[in-house]
Amino acid sequence: MENEILLSDNLLPPQERSPETPADAAVPKSKWTILVLAIIFLFVYLALGVFTYSFFRDQFSGTETHPLVDALYFSIATFCTVGYGDIVPSTSTAKILTIVLVSIGVVFLDFLLNRVVSHVLSLQESAILDRIKTRNRAIRDQITENGRIRIKWKLCLAFCAVFLCVAIGALFLHFVERLDLWDSVYLSVISVTTVGYGDKAFKTVQGRGFAVFWLLLSTIAMASLFIYFAEMRIDPNTLIKLPISESEFILSKLKESGKIKEDDINRIVTEFENRENVPPSGS
Repeated sequence: MENEILLSDNLLPPQERSPETPADAAVPKSKWTILVLAIIFLFVYLALGVFTYSFFRDQFSGTETHPLVDALYFSIATFCTVGYGDIVPSTSTAKILTIVLVSIGVVFLDFLLNRVVSHVLSLQESAILDRIKTRNRAIRDQITENGRIRIKWKLCLAFCAVFLCVAIGALFLHFVERLDLWDSVYLSVISVTTVGYGDKAFKTVQGRGFAVFWLLLSTIAMASLFIYFAEMRIDPNTLIKLPISESEFILSKLKESGKIKEDDINRIVTEFENRENVPPSGS
């Protein structure tokens, strides 16, 4: 569907697009809005977590390093659903506040997975498509299909991102937390996959400071992998494709009637992409 929309838009004559409103002018604004909202929600959530831990510090038990770092570490570990168990509420008041923190985290996690991660993946795909747009046609056809990156390449990228998170975590744990090699890999894997058995955890202030950022990025990487797995399992034939514009409707009908083929469309799109940049009239 998205490919057909792209093709139909590309088939429009250049003069039909208003010079005052470029095709991609409104997109960055909405995308930036999503990122800004995500950052605001994250700061609000972390502020609540820091408040909960700092003002009721004596009602939490566990290994302590630095108050602020511990508070951020506890908040992120809770948000990412890792649950190491090295910092836990020990009173009813602390447990009630933790329940509130967990509930808010679930709502924000849903927003993060459904909006932010999808947005990041869209940016990633757009950047890759832009880089290969002018490359060799044979290479581009191997990577893309119907104007989008093939799912197998998306999975490869997601696996690489998860592997990179595991590798960085393992190296940090080995050289900074002073765990042996296998314990470092073990803790890194159960952290990235948000299992968090609790037998191993970050114990130094440097380690917990690192975990605040690393756990968040690892959660996004794992979410991307799950999204691509789900996309791979979806049967394209079960998706309902409805034209949303006149040009798309005409294009779909031409394809259904056999009067135009995918190769013809690709050839036209290629000609459009390779055309010389003609300055607008009046310039």
